[in-house]
Amino acid sequence: MIALCASAMTLSACVSTSKENPNGYPQGQTPSTQAQKTSSYNESELANAISDHLGVTAESAASTLERLFKKQGRPVGYITGEEGGGALIFGAKWGKGTLWMKDGRQQKVYWAGPTVGVDAGAEISRVFTLVYDLDDPEDIFRRFPGIDGSAFLVAGMAVHYERANGITLAPVRAGAGVRLGANIGYTSYTRKRGFLPI
Repeated sequence: MIALCASAMTLSACVSTSKENPNGYPQGQTPSTQAQKTSSYNESELANAISDHLGVTAESAASTLERLFKKQGRPVGYITGEEGGGALIFGAKWGKGTLWMKDGRQQKVYWAGPTVGVDAGAEISRVFTLVYDLDDPEDIFRRFPGIDGSAFLVAGMAVHYERANGITLAPVRAGAGVRLGANIGYTSYTRKRGFLPI
């Protein structure tokens, strides 16, 4: 199962993604003073980003964001990435992506973690994670436990919350068939790819 998921993640690396910062700042350039003052994303900015990354309609993205904004407020960043995983009751997940901060900073991230739930099989999916209360991108590198009972489906997208040291993450996955039951556990974010989901 681990070999299957590792192979799937390797294949997903072949998917072409834009290297341009979605905030509009060319890589390596510092954002303007005005941009630095605007430190969080609004709903319209994120609706387009989620729609493009997950391949869902703008209406579905807006509906999901409405609930997230009502509960959590405006995020300071988001992670776009791909994730692979497999399970037979107990399982694991691995992912990679880029953290985009509103002020123009960015950080490559990898993640992994154990899962448990009433499901079986393997999958590869795109993930869009909203990031709240993160001041320094380096602070993303830690273990984020899932919040019990936080998983929900809205507009065909699955969302759950993870929280550690005052930082909240809200991973969003498209499709009603996603494995909500497997979201019990934790996710460890690292600078380098790891093979053990711990």
